[in-house]
Amino acid sequence: MRSLARKVTRPAVLTAVVMTAAVMIASIGVSARGAVAATPASARAAAAFPASSWPTYGQNFARTAIASGVAAPGNLAVAWRSRLDGAVYGQPLLIGAMVVVATENDTIYALQAATGRVAWHTHVGTPVPLRSLPCGNIDPLGITGTPVYDQANGLIYAVAETTGFKHTLFGVSVTNGAIRVRRYIPVPDGHEKYDQQRAALTIASGRVYVAFGGLFGDCGPYRGSVVGVPLSGSGPLASYVVPTAKDGGIWATGGPVQGPDKSLYLTTGNGAATSGRYDFSDSLTHLSPSLKRISYFTPATWANDNARDLDLGSTPPALAANGSILVMGKRGVGYLVRQGALGYIGGDLAQAVICRAFGTAAVNGGTIYEPCADHGLAAVAVNASTRRIHVSWYGPSSAHGSPAIGGGAIWIPDSKDGILFAINPANGHVLRQVTLNATLARFSSVSLAGTHAYIGTLAGVVAIAGA
Repeated sequence: MRSLARKVTRPAVLTAVVMTAAVMIASIGVSARGAVAATPASARAAAAFPASSWPTYGQNFARTAIASGVAAPGNLAVAWRSRLDGAVYGQPLLIGAMVVVATENDTIYALQAATGRVAWHTHVGTPVPLRSLPCGNIDPLGITGTPVYDQANGLIYAVAETTGFKHTLFGVSVTNGAIRVRRYIPVPDGHEKYDQQRAALTIASGRVYVAFGGLFGDCGPYRGSVVGVPLSGSGPLASYVVPTAKDGGIWATGGPVQGPDKSLYLTTGNGAATSGRYDFSDSLTHLSPSLKRISYFTPATWANDNARDLDLGSTPPALAANGSILVMGKRGVGYLVRQGALGYIGGDLAQAVICRAFGTAAVNGGTIYEPCADHGLAAVAVNASTRRIHVSWYGPSSAHGSPAIGGGAIWIPDSKDGILFAINPANGHVLRQVTLNATLARFSSVSLAGTHAYIGTLAGVVAIAGA
């Protein structure tokens, strides 16, 4: 591979000067009376790097996709569009005054949020062309999963697939894109050529968690897995592999969801078992920070789900108020379970036919906004205490992306026709909409801040004003 290329433009240099000043100020610290005061090292480190209004998929590690301080939707219009070197499948991160995205050409970009101009970009490798893969639908295959930002160390983490089907975790400086962490991740199932990293990354307990599924078409002997990599990039890896003979991918775009205790909840796809002994595929799985299985839930129909590709792996679990979890997949049934007591096989508290769900839900208290393939969007009220699931409304049938919440509206794209909708959360009616004149990836979703929404496209990024 040729030497790694990195371009730093003047805005990044100015940012570096500002960051340096911030470090100096934070390292001293002044009390309210003017005396010099000691500042904890962790606080000094965090103060040295810009805060983020959207540091991970869904804004937070519980993946609720709620943005604070967002204006109510007005007249929506495209503010700018930035053409990059490849498709953006992940959700944009909003860090300081920058929009950070990664492309399928294995490049990480920081764009000025106000204009879309490139502040810096770092190319980390050569992606894999589709013709070299046994199956799939992304060409080329580079960085697909949404990156994650850690303000404490000022690093943006992303996983790139590169020549030779290698998966490598990179940690790049938020200031100028310089590579600070590089860690090759040998996939736990031992079949790199058949594994794809599509799920968003998450951070907890000093690790970056990276989930793997298969390529589109489920070809080859892959098995779903999760790897925990130390934030420093060095040290032992933790891992979990779905104990099925084949498949069981962990691929839902939102990635693992964190519980209040930093444990992880995730869903797995259909596995090899279609009768007999259960193989922990088609499940909601609860893992400890060290990636040991704590508990699980799987529908009583698991064998038929596996046989017909009707698994739960198409969406992450939605953690709602009062310890409720709603998990949905391709069968169209929503299952209600309780956090910390998932119920094992057939142990749901309640179930209801809702919709075939793909993508990642948004959550506001006890209401979950599920992305539906057949209805567009469903507002689902849940309560584990009363064992209740109730569908309040269905939204526009053409809205086939993943939702976000902000400014008194539900924001969801139509990934087929390139339209962004702002929907009334009370009844599902469209408040505003705007045509993006861009081709979107499937399962696309917006990030929200201030008066703007940002969305990745197959050509780069579009910013929408009027949010």
